[in-house]
Amino acid sequence: MENSEIRLLLLDFDGTLADTRRANTLSYVAALGEAGYTLTEEEYAANYFGMRCNEFLTRFGIADPAERERLRLRKIALYPTFFDTVRLNEPLWTFCRQFRAGGGRVWVVSTGSRANIDNVMRHLGIGGPAAEGGVSETGFHSGGTNPAAPLGRVDGILSGADVERPKPAPDCFLEAMRREGCTPRETLIFEDSAIGIEAARRSGASYFVVKL
Repeated sequence: MENSEIRLLLLDFDGTLADTRRANTLSYVAALGEAGYTLTEEEYAANYFGMRCNEFLTRFGIADPAERERLRLRKIALYPTFFDTVRLNEPLWTFCRQFRAGGGRVWVVSTGSRANIDNVMRHLGIGGPAAEGGVSETGFHSGGTNPAAPLGRVDGILSGADVERPKPAPDCFLEAMRREGCTPRETLIFEDSAIGIEAARRSGASYFVVKL
């Protein structure tokens, strides 16, 4: 494949563009601990890491949807307190900035919470789409992910709520391609997890496996 054919980069977020593993784990441990549940970092990493919040809390044994929602929002609120453990994948982001400077488009495509993605991007100094509006669950403007955006911006963000079927279904990647008017042949995906890699494979695009 010629590099000149690629017009769109699609980046998974957690574990690909940013190493958020410990921050995610610690915020769940803290939110559950406040509610009287015991969860260790080791238990979460071994049994639940990478699951959507609702699936994780259900498997953890919390049957009440209202309680799961309270815990989900509390986890989002606590998440920024652990951002000192978050690290940007600097080589990948440098590549993305160069790609955008040459006229390419870059999207974050994640099954994670949009509020969590916005908060981490703001912390890292990366902006969302400049023209985007709306307010996230945290009260921040979705497109205002650090208005100054000292490290540059992405052109779009798709999160878990934007598609019906999560990864390993390819829907999120295909939807980003549709919005940009790009074909799989014109798209390159960066992923780290097994389900994300499977979703990338099913999309028909080329992909790189990222290990942080």
